[in-house]
Amino acid sequence: MASLFDQGPDTPCPAPFNMAAHVLALASSRGDKTALSVLYRDQCNNWTYSQLQAAVRGLGTGLLKAGLTPGQIVLMRLGNSADFPIAYLGAIAAGLVPVPTSAQLTTPEVARMIDDLVPAAILHDPKVPCPNHPNRLPLKALQAMFTLPPCDWHMGDPNRMGYIVYTSGTSGNPRAVAHAHRAIWARRMMIKGWYDLHVFDRLLHAGAFNWTYTLGTGLMDPWSVGATALIPAPGIEIDAIPALLRAHHATIFAAAPGVYRKMLQTNRPFDTPSLRHALSAGEKLSQPLRDQWGDATGTAIHEAYGMSECSTFISSSPAHPTTGHALGHPQTGRRVAIVDARGPVPVNTPGTIAIDQNDPGLMLGYLDAAEETRARMQGDWFLTGDIGQMDPTGQITYLGRNDDMMNPGGTRVSPLEVEATLAKYPGLSEIGVTQVEVKPGVNIIAAFYTAPAPLDEAPLRAYVEANLARYKQPRAFIHVPSLPTGANGKLHRSSLPAYFPAYFKANET
Repeated sequence: MASLFDQGPDTPCPAPFNMAAHVLALASSRGDKTALSVLYRDQCNNWTYSQLQAAVRGLGTGLLKAGLTPGQIVLMRLGNSADFPIAYLGAIAAGLVPVPTSAQLTTPEVARMIDDLVPAAILHDPKVPCPNHPNRLPLKALQAMFTLPPCDWHMGDPNRMGYIVYTSGTSGNPRAVAHAHRAIWARRMMIKGWYDLHVFDRLLHAGAFNWTYTLGTGLMDPWSVGATALIPAPGIEIDAIPALLRAHHATIFAAAPGVYRKMLQTNRPFDTPSLRHALSAGEKLSQPLRDQWGDATGTAIHEAYGMSECSTFISSSPAHPTTGHALGHPQTGRRVAIVDARGPVPVNTPGTIAIDQNDPGLMLGYLDAAEETRARMQGDWFLTGDIGQMDPTGQITYLGRNDDMMNPGGTRVSPLEVEATLAKYPGLSEIGVTQVEVKPGVNIIAAFYTAPAPLDEAPLRAYVEANLARYKQPRAFIHVPSLPTGANGKLHRSSLPAYFPAYFKANET
């Protein structure tokens, strides 16, 4: 029996189509229902469906009046506020191609993106790092567009490019991933296959507005079914979230494993009577963490697996809970396999997790990188680069990466990108970067380097902070006599963690 699970095909995406129109298709009928509630400790800022749709379509009008034309790329350098999803959907509504980015990115990192994308405009909050650009539209100007007359939905081929996200490439350079408008149609398979999301739900996502996990799971998916999205305001600490879950009657909670870990450090039960279940994605959820959450809340965490190139397509759900340490099953409408170079492997055999290259949620490709896109394809399959194993029921267990990519906080980072940045720092001879575990389920990025003598960490950290987003920054710098290499001089990255225990012990005391 082969490790092939065919849950498809799903209903084809209709044409003509617009992704933003799909997300807000129910807005007119929901009217004054709360679409978004931004949560503070003692108050909230609400957006009704009518207000949300008016702002999105008004901004679309404003962007077109600013001289932008459908198909052009706009880079988003906005902060953690409701302006972010409004600008994102407004651009898509008008037929533009937005590129959402993390506010943590540094000016040099954004400059490389600008060279890569050649955007027609940058939507910019002055508080967010950004190089000079001839067409920067400031946040105040964008907010003024919210009240303009509504733009027409730019309808067209669902396979045309709708948005771009960035992911770390194995070459060490972040790669622009181009997605079609149809990608949002594929997320319908997550509604039952992961969320069990209904119109009555109030989904609280712990992430920032400008994180793609929040943008999809926390905002667009609830809006597409007419539910209410709850997002903690900037500055709200993780220890305040249990109280927010109770006060705002959240029925579903979504976060990355690190958030659950910090919430559970109090070792006390949570009083969350409205909560039906929780969701986790971004990195592998440990079984002890899952068990602790169940003890604290009486609810289950349902995990999902995906990537920037295809969002989530394997998941646990209330209807199909996982058993043991497995991720879950392929969602209905998906065709997923565990493969080697010859195709699907026998069940209970490790191999590469792969998804049908015709999946509606799969990327169009890496922007202007046809060769790298083809390298990820094998026959009918897109290769994820992760290793898994499928049992006879189709349940899939995650077994790790088959390359050196790091994922310490829910965002994949290439060690090559970090090494290339550190290599420019004066005094470093050689550098090797990898992920290390500091305690069960907690990983950090560590940089191992050779130099005539240990370097002063203060200026080194200042350099790193100026050149790498926070989630890419090493948390430990370890001076070693030499780096482990093979006979050909190639770095043995897998051997680097062996150097860490001595460093950790020395710094712990």
